[in-house]
Amino acid sequence: MAASQPPSPPPRIGRFQVLRELGRGAQATVWLAHDPRLDRDVALKVLAPAADPALVDAGLHEARAVARLMHPHIVPVFEADQQDGQAYMVFEYVPGLTLTEKLQRNPVMKAREAVELMLGVLDGLMAAHETGVVHRDLKPSNILVDAKGRGRLLDFGIADWMSDPNHRRRVVGTPGYLSPEAAQGFAPAPAMDVFAVAVMLCEMLSGRRLNYDPDPWRAVRRVVDEDLQMPDGLDRDVDDALRAIVQRGLARDPALRWPTARALHDALAEWLHPPVISQGGLADNGTLDFLLRRMRHRSDFPAMSESMTRIQRITSSENESLNSLSNEILKDVALTHKLLRLVNTVQYTHAGGGSISTVSRAAALIGFAGIRNLALSLILLERMENKAHARALREEFLRSLMAASLARELCPAERESEEAFLVGMLQNLGRLLTEFYFPEEAQQIQRFVRPERGQGAAATAPVSEAAASQQVLGLSFEQLGQGVARQWGLPDALQRGMSRPEGDAPTRLLDGGTERLRWLARAANDVTDVILHSEPAEAHAKVRHMGQRYARALGLSPERMDQAADQARQRLSQLAEAMEIRLPKSSQAQRLLAPLAPSADDDSLSPLELQATAIYEPTQVMAHESAARQPAAEVLAAGIHDVTNVMVENFKLNEVLRMILETIYRGLGFRSVVFCLRDPRSNALTGRFGLGDDVERVVPLFRVPLQLEPGQVSDLFTAICLKGSDTLIADAAQPRIAERLPGWFKGTMHGDSFLILPLVMKGSCFAMIYADRAGRGTLNVDEKELSLLRTLRNQAVMAFKQAG
Repeated sequence: MAASQPPSPPPRIGRFQVLRELGRGAQATVWLAHDPRLDRDVALKVLAPAADPALVDAGLHEARAVARLMHPHIVPVFEADQQDGQAYMVFEYVPGLTLTEKLQRNPVMKAREAVELMLGVLDGLMAAHETGVVHRDLKPSNILVDAKGRGRLLDFGIADWMSDPNHRRRVVGTPGYLSPEAAQGFAPAPAMDVFAVAVMLCEMLSGRRLNYDPDPWRAVRRVVDEDLQMPDGLDRDVDDALRAIVQRGLARDPALRWPTARALHDALAEWLHPPVISQGGLADNGTLDFLLRRMRHRSDFPAMSESMTRIQRITSSENESLNSLSNEILKDVALTHKLLRLVNTVQYTHAGGGSISTVSRAAALIGFAGIRNLALSLILLERMENKAHARALREEFLRSLMAASLARELCPAERESEEAFLVGMLQNLGRLLTEFYFPEEAQQIQRFVRPERGQGAAATAPVSEAAASQQVLGLSFEQLGQGVARQWGLPDALQRGMSRPEGDAPTRLLDGGTERLRWLARAANDVTDVILHSEPAEAHAKVRHMGQRYARALGLSPERMDQAADQARQRLSQLAEAMEIRLPKSSQAQRLLAPLAPSADDDSLSPLELQATAIYEPTQVMAHESAARQPAAEVLAAGIHDVTNVMVENFKLNEVLRMILETIYRGLGFRSVVFCLRDPRSNALTGRFGLGDDVERVVPLFRVPLQLEPGQVSDLFTAICLKGSDTLIADAAQPRIAERLPGWFKGTMHGDSFLILPLVMKGSCFAMIYADRAGRGTLNVDEKELSLLRTLRNQAVMAFKQAG
């Protein structure tokens, strides 16, 4: 049988002579045609002959929408008409490929090429949005790439007016490119088109569909219910800054997305053409040159620059000796004195600190890199003395020093820790220089970043520090710091490390190199800022949250972030004392020196979160009975494994404790299990929550004093907890046992057999797990089961330690 041939084109539509087919869809066919009147080729979009009146109206609607849009990145419509009942529209004919065809030939585009193409598309969208038109069906097949590589918008067939009062709640567009709000039928808004642009840009960079499903309605549902994420494994030219820009465009909540096509355009344009500071000289950067001239007018800046340059040159040279470094430091008496004070602090005891009396010995024990970092830190502090705003300077210096110390603590490789210290400090060099040399501008920047609270319309929205410094100084803190670092001749690796990465932390593990160093320094600075700008009662929880944010990228657990922050704080206290940094008690920077301790609000066992809970629904009873038939040791071991995973991957104290109690409850078929925690006001263990029969009534009864009045005899529960010994009572009715039971237990608990597992930390009981069964002698626990129960109890203790 002969293959079917496509229908031959009509010879003429209106005055237009049809030449060949360009494309075909369900509702229309696009032909290449010739307009004899104007002697030009055009694209003729002809609606299907049997098109219903609604489709014809849509075509005319498109013609009216596009006719108002005269823009080089929008394919213009010339006219619209009907011929023998057949509607058609006439567009400019643009030779080229659709973006779909281009990606079929080359699925992955280079980042710069992709961004340049989408900048043109966004230019066209900006023009459409300014006239009130939203495209609503942006996708690769509706982007034409002309012979010059420009992206041009096609097919405004379902475009809508932002101010259309007759908008009906309906879903229109192409699954896979619909925004979440468009998928729910919301009124048209520019953010819908912004979302589609971000999806396309992601696909151009990755070479694969972001939200494809053979069932289109599943794709529609997914975009409503799930956050779309840029895939991992993209080319190296897709850096963190570009990922952050695209990811923001994919935000499910329109309020978190780029608000307009212009905002996304500007972000991409800045990524494509970032502000450049000349490597060869600074004369071509007027703003930086102007600021450097202002700094050079101060006598301390040339002296500081000279010291920085000489020390850096010595420590970077293979030919220089420890003696050269020592001699350079000894030229400055104050620097020598403070450096020796530093190397004799506790933190350098591993290297012989405490008895070092010469710079030469210090350099030999601590090494070139360590002495360099101390010297550079001290030079910054020593040279930046200004009585007019000494407090602000010292606070800023202390903040930089804390970030540097934390970066060093977070660095697992000893040989990289000193470089991490320096990068952690230098990421703030521009801010520190501004605080010293341009104090008025520094105050103005702070007002932009943390505006005073106003009332109603008087309230001022904060801006980012980068934007504020750019607005006030004419360049960002980072650009200022890098320009000065280049003047001082700091190594290229350090200069690259000073570039603070933007966006969210990568979801992949950064295994080394400059990228890891940059993120390590950013994490250290973010944690430092959190501590500095948070109330002490809130700081611990926020640092823990920050640790979760960076955990995957840096391969560090949240508790490691806690430990590192506390270690850095202790080292900072020693450094501040050795450097003779004195701050008044009212100084906000005192927060950097205070211990990071969890507050009462940080305790996830707050009464509002942990009310007594009965787990006794039919399905759960079945599970309980099934577990009773399953070997107890098996259930307990499986629970221990699950608890271990949760503590490593996604730790929450409240959840871990519930898992532990549920494992005990199910494993040995207890009637009820209760968790008690010490109340610091009464110094007594009180019931917090539990599982099992009648537990809502039972939990509030528990009250176990941990401190006895003179002459007071301890009851059985108090004696067990004060001794800290695991205890199993097989028969609570035995006279010797019954007479020592507390009054609240007798006649109300009905615990004929019960188990008490005290939780002890630093020799003191702070919590207790109680579990019971009805019936005397029903509680029999063998050695293996008891060992597993103790492991669960120990996991609970570890959970509290991990929570701080």
